Amino acid sequence: MTVEEKEKKASKLPAVARTSVPKRIGQFFAFVGVFILIVAVTLFVMLKVICAYGASKNTFVTTVLETGQMKFLASLVLSESEIQEIIDGTKLEAVGDININEGMISLPQQGENGETPEGVDMSSIEIVEIAGLTYKATLMIIQDPSRVAVACTASAPDEWLEEGIPLKNIVEKAGAIGGVNGGLYNSHNNVGGHAYGIVVADGVVIRNRPSEASGLVLVGLTDNNILQIIDISKMNAAETEKMIKEMGIRDAVCFQEQTSIDNNHFVQLVLNGVPRDVKGAGSGLNPRTAIGQRADGAIMLLVTDGRGSNGHVGASAADLIEIMTRYGAVNAANIDGGSSTCMYYNGEYLQNSVTFYYSQSSWKLPDAFIVR
Repeated sequence: MTVEEKEKKASKLPAVARTSVPKRIGQFFAFVGVFILIVAVTLFVMLKVICAYGASKNTFVTTVLETGQMKFLASLVLSESEIQEIIDGTKLEAVGDININEGMISLPQQGENGETPEGVDMSSIEIVEIAGLTYKATLMIIQDPSRVAVACTASAPDEWLEEGIPLKNIVEKAGAIGGVNGGLYNSHNNVGGHAYGIVVADGVVIRNRPSEASGLVLVGLTDNNILQIIDISKMNAAETEKMIKEMGIRDAVCFQEQTSIDNNHFVQLVLNGVPRDVKGAGSGLNPRTAIGQRADGAIMLLVTDGRGSNGHVGASAADLIEIMTRYGAVNAANIDGGSSTCMYYNGEYLQNSVTFYYSQSSWKLPDAFIVR
């Protein structure tokens, strides 16, 4: 076949057949690149629009600063000084070093034969659904505080699994009936292998690294079933070990108080019957997990949704304080939230992690507050 015949035959082929593979690959990547550019520009414009208005700007900034992966969005459109100004105007006031007044908690006393006071059902677990403007919350009220403990994946001090496990697995492994996610942990990429700070489970100190993260606050229960909320940010390991022993801390985790722009967290909500003072909403809007104790000793475990779940944005610090005080909390603390927030009870999730691919489970966790 002559060259002229080959060219004539090729001219009769469909255009697609004549297009070289490298050219088609180049066209594909060009399309992808343009698409990504359009998305990026659209996102940037949306952020600019959101940040053009005071209220929406404040909510946006304080909300994304509480996330693990999306903090950078605020700095895309605002300067560091602008971000700090927003934080200063929407935050919880410092609480200082306040000791829990155990005299404000009066647990029902059993009689000589083990009977409980008339009208008090120590086996009671109540589930309360709460509807807020920007969130839906579930409150679990456990009358007997001795049933609330911490369970973790570590089989011995600091012998953690390489990855955490879902809340359902932690609860069932402990032979418990329910629980919520626990304290601060390595949540990056949903690994959940180990907790940060301090973990105490059934009187055993599983982890004792108070300097592992800044602004740590211990949240836990003593042998006499009193909820404690203790600032350990200035303690070393020897001091926390002594404190745990002297106070009889039987179960505890840690969460983080705000220390910088990169850490816009908070812990203390109510101390000795006094709600914490807030500026604005006190925080952004996110899924939350909190624990509190009433004057009769009952423990309250609270979770809220957010980040688009059920069409809700989430709850603020002020929302948590309002709920806890409304239901009688003498002391209450915020613990780890966001995508980690979840509640499991009686064989089902009452609150799932908000990440869409964990809609029927939870993130991988190293520990949890459980209910036996």
